[in-house]
Amino acid sequence: MIRKFDFLVIGSGVAGMSFALQVANAGKGKVALVCKTTIDEANTAKAQGGIASVTNLEVDNFDKHIKDTMIAGDYISDPAAVEQVVKNAPAGIERLVGWGVNFDRKEDGSFDLHREGGHSEFRILHHADDSGFEIQRGLIEAVRKHPNIKVLENHFAVEIITQHHLGVEVNRHTPNIECYGAYILDPDTGKVDTFLSKVTLLATGGIGAIYNTTTNPNIATGDGIAMAYRAKATVKDMEFVQFHPTALYHPGETHPAYLITEAMRGYGGILRLPNGEEFMQKYDKRLSLAPRDIVARAIDKEMKIHGIDHVCLDVTHKDPEQTKNHFPNIYAKCLSIGIDITKEYIPVTPCAHYLCGGIKVDLNAESSIKRLYAVGECSCTGLHGGNRLASNSLIEAVVYADAAAKHVLSMINNYDFNNKIPEWNDEGTMTNEEKVLVAQDMREVGQIMSNYVGIVRSDLRLHRAWIRLDLIYEETEELFKRVKATRDICELRNAINVGYLVTRQAIERKESRGLHYTIDYAKHAYDYK
Repeated sequence: MIRKFDFLVIGSGVAGMSFALQVANAGKGKVALVCKTTIDEANTAKAQGGIASVTNLEVDNFDKHIKDTMIAGDYISDPAAVEQVVKNAPAGIERLVGWGVNFDRKEDGSFDLHREGGHSEFRILHHADDSGFEIQRGLIEAVRKHPNIKVLENHFAVEIITQHHLGVEVNRHTPNIECYGAYILDPDTGKVDTFLSKVTLLATGGIGAIYNTTTNPNIATGDGIAMAYRAKATVKDMEFVQFHPTALYHPGETHPAYLITEAMRGYGGILRLPNGEEFMQKYDKRLSLAPRDIVARAIDKEMKIHGIDHVCLDVTHKDPEQTKNHFPNIYAKCLSIGIDITKEYIPVTPCAHYLCGGIKVDLNAESSIKRLYAVGECSCTGLHGGNRLASNSLIEAVVYADAAAKHVLSMINNYDFNNKIPEWNDEGTMTNEEKVLVAQDMREVGQIMSNYVGIVRSDLRLHRAWIRLDLIYEETEELFKRVKATRDICELRNAINVGYLVTRQAIERKESRGLHYTIDYAKHAYDYK
């Protein structure tokens, strides 16, 4: 089946929905919003801490936010991208509020602001401790009401369509590659349909699910990045994978692991060993409020020194009622597994959380492939550099969705559908035995990435990962050619592609910098081995 939409949006987090609403409001055509599962399952909904923006001008300003972002990114960040996000953040907040998103406010009506690690001021807007969920809720309501947006849930994008599908040889040196839409799997028919579009936007989120333990949902298999890479788009900074220092340690809950927001450390939480001993003073003068990469490595080091599987976060010294009011969901979650956080330590451990790299885009969010845009975690705008500053990701998605929408609307009249695109060849079958192989390979990818391409790396570990991923890649591509496309084998292909990119770009960076910490190039006085 061939379907036509002026705007094809793949992904339903804050990035995809913000863009969809803005182009739909312009009245220049129909929008398809393709969701891998349901519209409410996205990394956005898992973001507890909040969204960063300068709003209290009495003490804060753009220069401070820019400086904090550059420092956290280890000065690898693109200054133009940082300035674009920081200076357009307040307008982005206004759009979210206009779409029905609620942020906590003080009695005088001003925003109740939090502070998180790496920020010099209180500038985190939030909704209790489920800010991402609230943003997702507000946008979903607005999207569902919009007559120009068609929501397609449980549809899986298989490949980006380019000249390659017309028989033209396309490689990384081919000029003027164009995107004409995507091949998308319909779960009801089991068929891969041809979606033709004038403009395609990828907002497919991150890659956390390629690791054994992650704060991301199971769907975070890097689909958009893998599709764009196979279509010969430029992919950048994949070595910078952020591990959140404080996921709730609860064996059995790994995809996703429950996130203990950084705002809890901003609130005054102290990291301790299970015996009560503090340890962050050994690693950074900012103690528990040091940037995430430093805190995650410190925890990893302490766990290895003491042979333990978690450390603890302590808020027992804080006012109990205040703790419950600020973090009602964390309080309830911990209580459900027998931990009263007002009286007991919270067991925490680092796990895969956020990708700072992705599909390289310009200030308009356009990739190296014409008519293909990328926004949110799947994109590499240059904002995050070597390490993302807490709560900068949601505002990046909102600001770049706006930039993409404005650029697309200025160009849309120059584009048309390419009606020469062939339909998907759906020959092949898949047996239950083959499904077992796919599941086993996905587990192996998680083990390889966690063991060899994790918080602390080395050339030996990275090359070992490369060799093992290459073997699984060859086996999977051979299988993919002879079976019908299904979500599980497509996710496996994507996970392998993305794991390869993280590993390869980590090998290529001959320094220890930002989130890429390698013992072969480390220059710190203390040793994380």
